[in-house]
Amino acid sequence: MSASPAVHPAAAPHPVAERPYKIPESVLVVIHTPDLQVLMLERADRPGFWQCVTGSKDSLDEPLADTACREVQEETGICVGSPEVPATALQDWALANVYEIYPVWRHRYAPGVTQNTEHVFGLTVPAGTPVRLAPREHLQYRWLPWREAADLCFSPSNAEAILHLARFSGSAGKEAR
Repeated sequence: MSASPAVHPAAAPHPVAERPYKIPESVLVVIHTPDLQVLMLERADRPGFWQCVTGSKDSLDEPLADTACREVQEETGICVGSPEVPATALQDWALANVYEIYPVWRHRYAPGVTQNTEHVFGLTVPAGTPVRLAPREHLQYRWLPWREAADLCFSPSNAEAILHLARFSGSAGKEAR
């Protein structure tokens, strides 16, 4: 089914919040250091649920790399394209997960939308990169070795993405320390 952006259900106002429905296309960004320490974030709306940076496109025509940079900035304060984290540090892993949206979050999407397509990116940052959380989104953060980070994830797609880290970072076979 093709729809123009003007009539796409995601562009329609959400009846309760008076804002557009979420677009069912998102990014997952695995933020990590060169030695494969992964930044994990605890969700504010679900304490005990740990994940990487995730977020939906703001508009149908927003490029996925722009979505990834915006979400990283909003959720962690890390600015992709800065001298500390150059734009080249963001890598599109050309992986996409299609998954069922958890029922608890389906109200954010247009009626009938039950699946989301999530595009996976990696972002290499220097060890010691400061993190400034968005308090409405996350309670705390941890840097963990990649295997421990994967074990901590509540979301199977987040865990799977982290398990790909060694391959995509050029460190295949490298063990977590």
